[in-house]
Amino acid sequence: MNIKNIVAVSGLPGLFKLAATKNNGLLVSDLDTGKTRFCSVRQHQFTPMETVALYTDTDTTEISVVFQTMLDKEAELPIPSPNASHKDLQKYFEVILPDYDRDKVFHSDMKKVIKWFNFLNERGLLTAEPDKTGEEE
Repeated sequence: MNIKNIVAVSGLPGLFKLAATKNNGLLVSDLDTGKTRFCSVRQHQFTPMETVALYTDTDTTEISVVFQTMLDKEAELPIPSPNASHKDLQKYFEVILPDYDRDKVFHSDMKKVIKWFNFLNERGLLTAEPDKTGEEE
């Protein structure tokens, strides 16, 4: 699973691929159209997907691990809608990440994880095999 150059940009819907960096912002390209646009650091905040993690009772779990678990359990456990009730999302997260911190992982975080997963999975950016390039080196 390679989510290294994928970023979330505040104020813009969806996720983007990092095209280039500048000292006053980023050039990001739309994953659907490939259209590149400049996003200023004065107007936007950037969140690289590789730095996102969910709180657990002991530490944090990287989003790529959560996405891999969601992929693995997708056949037996359907992914709920991001607009599902809070109880449904909690039940789903108890299965995919049993030790998630119930005090620090909010309903909005669960919705965001499911939206990001669906967005990346629909575009074929998530694969069933984990990324092993870092482990082999």
